[in-house]
Amino acid sequence: MGLFSRKPSPEPERDERMTELGRDYAIARRHRDTKAMNRIMREIGTDTDVTDLSDFRAGQDSYNSVPPIPRRRTRRR
Repeated sequence: MGLFSRKPSPEPERDERMTELGRDYAIARRHRDTKAMNRIMREIGTDTDVTDLSDFRAGQDSYNSVPPIPRRRTRRR
């Protein structure tokens, strides 16, 4: 692509299942749900067709890019 090209660069095909697992893993990590994290990692470990985890990481990054909701202070005097 040229410097001023208007053509969008084609995005690589994503494995939707791995992307969704990555998103679920990021949600479980944010909520400190170790059972769900271990279950997801076992699912990925048993897949024989997984060659790289780029789709899994893309799912994690898509959820991690959303900032957490700030918590209110509950301590009042």
